[in-house]
Amino acid sequence: MAKKSDAPAPRRAGRVTVSPRLVGGAVIAALAVWFILMNTASVRIHLWGISVVTSPLWVVLAVILLAGILIGWFLVRYRDGRRRR
Repeated sequence: MAKKSDAPAPRRAGRVTVSPRLVGGAVIAALAVWFILMNTASVRIHLWGISVVTSPLWVVLAVILLAGILIGWFLVRYRDGRRRR
């Protein structure tokens, strides 16, 4: 007998399969973009005492968001790679 998962089954919307994970990710991405666009003031960034950079806050937030996405992507790939061994 096959195991049944407690997770809700994905639904199809045209050619796209819509899962709760996809919807949650889309909501979080939309909130992140909205938050970034609402913060447009210029800020001074101190780079480990070496230099000071002035930049719009939205640029800093976007760079940090992209860094977080990349770190998460690499961690998932690393975890999946270790499972295959």
